[in-house]
Amino acid sequence: MEKHFDVAALGEAMVEFNQTHPGKPQFLQGFGGDTSTAMIAAARAGAKSAYLTRLGQDTFGDALMDLWQHEGVDTSAVERDAEAPTGIYFVSHGPKGHEFSYLRTGSAASRMTPQWLPRALIADSKILHVSGISLAISRTACETVFEAMMHARDARTLVSLDSNLRLKLWSLEDARAAITRAMSLCDLFLPSVDDVTLLSGLEDPAAIVDWSHSLGARKVVLKLGADGALVSDGSRRVRLAGHRVQLADATGAGDCFCGNLLARIALGDSVFDAAHYANAAAAVAVQGFGAVAPLPWPDQVRALL
Repeated sequence: MEKHFDVAALGEAMVEFNQTHPGKPQFLQGFGGDTSTAMIAAARAGAKSAYLTRLGQDTFGDALMDLWQHEGVDTSAVERDAEAPTGIYFVSHGPKGHEFSYLRTGSAASRMTPQWLPRALIADSKILHVSGISLAISRTACETVFEAMMHARDARTLVSLDSNLRLKLWSLEDARAAITRAMSLCDLFLPSVDDVTLLSGLEDPAAIVDWSHSLGARKVVLKLGADGALVSDGSRRVRLAGHRVQLADATGAGDCFCGNLLARIALGDSVFDAAHYANAAAAVAVQGFGAVAPLPWPDQVRALL
């Protein structure tokens, strides 16, 4: 059956304040939220994308709705909450890289429940994308994500999972239990090497891919940051080298990678070709500040390739 959407994602979007000069109180207002950023990246890559979330009935929520509509991301499955706020976060930069501070407890997105879930839109999408953050923001959100993954599988919608481990949101023990369970339900597992080293206790990329397959992940794209990616479909593996570029801000780079990868798969690429494209897209994105503003368009990606 023909699907209307290429990619849909479930999670929490937030307003971002990103420090532009380390140690100075100067912040650039933008937008974040891992799955939201991925859907904007997918839309810029040419996919028809949609976002499933809840927002506060506030100015920040209005700004996010305007953003998605401007970027061509479908918002028909976004619900507004008059009693809970839209989440925000701050990014500061220092010798250890970028650090996040969140104001998201009790947010509208954290109040999502399985009863709210827009099942029809999930069934009408080629791919459903979720993340470890989607699982972590609340108990009911975790239940909602698992319900969405199971519904997607019943509807023959591919399921994509980004590890996105945030230990400010939950314990490593809880994260390991939920994410490994989610891996058994996904068709595409898109972890970062730092996340999965903590989750698995392994450091070797090949061993990490083996571990991921052993827990049920059918295809694995291990993001290695500046070192590129390792891609496996269960029988073949390809190592992609990183692109050497001038780093400005790595915020959202992994989400850019995921969004471009999923867009290219939905548009017909193999996981290997899609990862090759996504690897270049992320390299373009890290040359600008913020999660959304530097997300590339296809001509920028092709220029780097």
